[in-house]
Amino acid sequence: MVDTTAFRDAMAMLGGAVSIITTAGPGGKVGMTASAVCSVTDSPPTVLVCINRSTWAHAQFVQNGILCINILGAGQQTLSGRFANRTIGMDDRFSTHTWHELVTGSPALEEALVSVDCRIVACHEVGSHTVFYGEVRAISLGENRGALIYFNRDYYGVQSARLE
Repeated sequence: MVDTTAFRDAMAMLGGAVSIITTAGPGGKVGMTASAVCSVTDSPPTVLVCINRSTWAHAQFVQNGILCINILGAGQQTLSGRFANRTIGMDDRFSTHTWHELVTGSPALEEALVSVDCRIVACHEVGSHTVFYGEVRAISLGENRGALIYFNRDYYGVQSARLE
């Protein structure tokens, strides 16, 4: 087996988009920051989100059966930090920005680069995490102002500039 610290250091070199994952329903309204998000297939449109089973919000995602991936844009690192901070209550997390609902009822961030609204169709437990597979029900495109990326344990803004 590879040492956990070495693995985490290696994965820190894998830059990834920063998203706020939200849900609402019988389990309550919650949101958390995540970078373990990716597309699975376009037929049917499906994405996956990995959430640690020990996190406080895990049960709400399971109970609600829906989620929205709100992909953050360059300059939104403060919002990412707000949803990653365990000492900030849920009402306070959602109070600073405008949210709306798409199809499922999960909160969609008005200022997101894109919000991907999903119904959870499958879950798999792998190690300490649950992999949630979400069938996409709606998409809301925002203004393209560049992406917020998490790389080497820090935030970077990536602008829409094609490399030659």
